Amino acid sequence: MQLEQLELTGGGTLTLYLRESVEAMPHFRQRPLVLVVPGGGYTHVSPREGDPVALQFAAAGYHTAVLHYAVGESARDALPMRQLAQAIGLVRQHAEQWNILPDQIALCGFSAGGHLALSGAVWEIPGMADQPRPNALLLAYPVVTAGEYAHRGSFVQLTGTQDIAVHQRFTLEDKITPATPPVFVWHTMEDETVPVENTLLLLSALHKAGVPCEAHLFEKGRHGTSISTPEVDADSTHRNRWVQLAVEWLNDTFSFHA
Repeated sequence: MQLEQLELTGGGTLTLYLRESVEAMPHFRQRPLVLVVPGGGYTHVSPREGDPVALQFAAAGYHTAVLHYAVGESARDALPMRQLAQAIGLVRQHAEQWNILPDQIALCGFSAGGHLALSGAVWEIPGMADQPRPNALLLAYPVVTAGEYAHRGSFVQLTGTQDIAVHQRFTLEDKITPATPPVFVWHTMEDETVPVENTLLLLSALHKAGVPCEAHLFEKGRHGTSISTPEVDADSTHRNRWVQLAVEWLNDTFSFHA
């Protein structure tokens, strides 16, 4: 496996885990890429939702990458969104060199990282022409709404204010269109940090817009369980199945079967 790390504007980094492309495996010289976007409420980037997740998709045959983006006061002025767009653009720019299929880039976002991933698909960055967009989304307990069921802290970090009216700029359930890429999403019913209503609002908007989507709601589990293994301190064989379900869904979406 080849490792690459690229610096992004504003202090972010993109770490890539590139699968080997060899003549002995001619059907897998080029592969899709899963770009993992960890959560952390825009206050930090959670390591539990980065490297462990990327390695799961690498084991399934995908090139993978992990985005470390601006947080805290640095998250203002939509810098995380700009960094994500830059990351997608860099992946496509180097697609031939790294044997990446440029039209098969999926974002895998968790919590606030789910908000960032979904923003990368539906939010318009001011002043950015030809904004790079993903081809599919994998979302885990995503922050979606700035309304009644908001994870308020995420929007405070993005805006620097407690003003709920200002937060509405970053709400996403009203920005879903038929052009939104296919979505796989999962959540737990017990999530008290990012209520499951975030996913329900998203699903309603996706269904109304005719966007292909698949959803899984698990009864048990606190917020932030990542891949639900002992490594991430959230062991659940049942809930861990979301990983294989997501791989199977993405395989079908991209017609890729490693």
